Amino acid sequence: QVQLVESGGGLVQPGGSLNLSCVASGSIFSIDNLGWYRQAPEKQRELVATITSSGSTNYADSVKGRFTISRDNGQSTVILQMHNLKPEDTAVYYCKAVLQKDYGLGSRNPRFQYWGQGTQVTVSS
Repeated sequence: QVQLVESGGGLVQPGGSLNLSCVASGSIFSIDNLGWYRQAPEKQRELVATITSSGSTNYADSVKGRFTISRDNGQSTVILQMHNLKPEDTAVYYCKAVLQKDYGLGSRNPRFQYWGQGTQVTVSS
């Protein structure tokens, strides 16, 4: 069983900061990509930021310069640092992992995609 558990959401005023954390646990052989996505009411889920196992990052244009994605703890934790938050950043934020589940097959372990349960971020005065 594999789980992604997010934490760190909440209510913040415009211009404020929040850090989101997501921890992957379970029968994991290796984790390829980790990322954050968000979904605002009545909108489609969209990419916020991703990070590969080698540390390469990708950001949505709307968050460049304000958000920073990183990973640590043997690369099973992904963190999203959010600064200068705007009301339009309000959404449910989801962690996503592309990983090899451990069936004892080494590099031949199959890859799967997993999502966290989501954490609410509300930016409002």
